[in-house]
Order: sequence, then structure tokens, then C-alpha cells
Amino acid sequence: MGVYELLKPALFALPPETAHNTTHRLLRGVQGTPAESLLRDRYVVNDERLRVEAFGTTFPTPVGVAAGFDKNAEIPRALAALGFGHVEVGGVTAEKQAGNPRPRLFRLREDEALINRMGFNNEGADVVGDRLEREPAPNVPMGINIGKSKSTPLDEAADDYLYTYRQVADGGDYFVVNVSSPNTPGLRELQNRAALEEILGTLSDAGASPLLVKLSPDLPKEAVEDALGVVDEIGLDGVIATNTTTSRPDELKSPGRAERGGLSGKPIEGAATDLIRFVAERTDVPVVGVGGVSDADGAYEKIRAGASVVQLYTGLVYEGPAIARDINRGLLGRLDRDGFDTVEDAIGVDLE
Repeated sequence: MGVYELLKPALFALPPETAHNTTHRLLRGVQGTPAESLLRDRYVVNDERLRVEAFGTTFPTPVGVAAGFDKNAEIPRALAALGFGHVEVGGVTAEKQAGNPRPRLFRLREDEALINRMGFNNEGADVVGDRLEREPAPNVPMGINIGKSKSTPLDEAADDYLYTYRQVADGGDYFVVNVSSPNTPGLRELQNRAALEEILGTLSDAGASPLLVKLSPDLPKEAVEDALGVVDEIGLDGVIATNTTTSRPDELKSPGRAERGGLSGKPIEGAATDLIRFVAERTDVPVVGVGGVSDADGAYEKIRAGASVVQLYTGLVYEGPAIARDINRGLLGRLDRDGFDTVEDAIGVDLE
């Protein structure tokens, strides 16, 4: 039994957000100390076969941390030391936000899932931008996820996103427009074509690059196709599929399944992979695959469905700090099994 399996009962005895904050403080304490090197020695998998080039960025491995885990860009180097090939921080908003009232994070243990209605709680673009300027960057790519401030009217969203981008512009290796969180009122309305054109066009004109958009798994297929049309027209660099879902699959068993918010984890794995495939079949830009990744099989399936790299959050909660190492090792075994020289050779091989 590993260390995390021994600690997990104690962590899971705490409220979910308290456990998250405890883990966060531990990683913050490790960052920049000799212990960070010890973590790197234990968890980082160095193998050229895992390297991926996507939207002008080199990822040493295809497994990254999704936005939401490190909202304020406080622990990107510690997460890189756990073997992740990239870290996406945020969502960052123009204004400092407390987020929604607690409790707002719920474990669905029987389903290996989470429900969150955090509400873009973060310290705001000024503070995060200053931290990015002061603190050393991780040795892996760092993306910055940008959300809309809750108080900003929808018709002023483009300026709100632009302010945040300008405050954090020097700290990111890529930038993500988040218009798909279910926990900011009205935000998903910005996934319509006209709103996307204004927001993404404004950021593109301001020099945001590489620039990606994160889509909801709850969008009708016609709306996804409209969004991809904007991606192609504006010349975006990539698409992230997907965010959390407001739907509740019938097979959910956990008592907390009726809580309001975005569902993540194992129950959305199949739907997320299906949307990755749908997106990859309709655009030539790289796809970042998110949703239910917790093992090498799930990551490999998303890669074969068209994801250049994958991200996870809920899997880290349930599987612990060795998850990136275990997935990367597992991917190498699957490449050998299927006769691929590199991960890049496997991207999209299941597409028609």
C-alpha cells in the first residue's frame, strides 16, 4: 500500500475543500525546497517517446493538470515535480472573487467523481499577474485559464477577458478562454457564435497566443460546430474539450449526486472522449482532452480519439500524487504494445 492510500482515509474524513486546501498548503511548502527535487526524482518520467508538440508548445509528457486545481498560480512547480507535463492555472478573473457560498465542493466517492460550484473563486488578475512575475516558472508549459468576473455584464465580457489577459500575459505559455463553467450565472451564453467572435477576436487582436477555447460537454452538436467555425475563422490555436457537466448520468450511486454544480470524474469519461472525437474530426487544431482521466487506458483512449494532450483534476483527488507517473509509464507500455514509436504517432488513430 502506497503512502497516499494510507493518508487518503484521513484526507477524505475532512470536508472536500478543506482537504484540497490542506494538500495545496503541503505542496506550497515543498515548492522551492530540496523536497521538490525528491518529488521530481520519484514521479517524473523522462522519455522522448512521451513528448508532444502542440500549438507551438513542447510538452515533455501528454499528461497535465486541469484548471481549477491551482486557481491562483501558487504551486505550478510542485505540480510539475509530481510528473505532470503541463499545468493550467486559474480560472483567473479580472476582479478578486470569493466564489459561491460553502459547501461548494462535494465528493461522490462511489462514483469516483466530484461536483463543484466554486464560482471562479480566485485572488484576481492583479494579484495573480504579480505572482507570475515574481515567482519562477515551472519547467513545463503553464497555461492560464481566463474566466469572466461575476459582476461584469455579458455585453462587457470581451473587455473583462482582455483586462485579465493583459495582467497575466507575460506568465503563460498558452491562454484559455473559459466560457463553459456552469458556476458563473450566464457564462455559458457566451458560447454562442457572436459572443465568441467578439471575445476571441478581441484577445487575438491583443496578441494572445497560443489562444484556446474551452467548451462545455452540454453544448448541442450544432453549437459545437458553430464554435469550431469561430476557431477556424479567427485562427485559434487549439480547443479544450471538455469542462464539467450539469447533467447527471442515471448510473450515479452517491448520495450527493443531486447537488447543484459541475460534475467531473469517471462518470463523464465516455461523453468527454466522444466530444473529443467529434471536435477532432471537424478541426485541424490540436485538442486538449479533459474529463474522467484517471489511468493510462483512459488517457490513451482520448489520445487515440484525437487529443494531443490530456488533463485531469478529479483523478488526482482519488488516485493521489503518483497518477501522472503511473499514466506516463502505462502509455509507454501501450505504445510498445501497439507498435507506435511516440505518443504523437497515436494521436487520432481511431478517427475515421
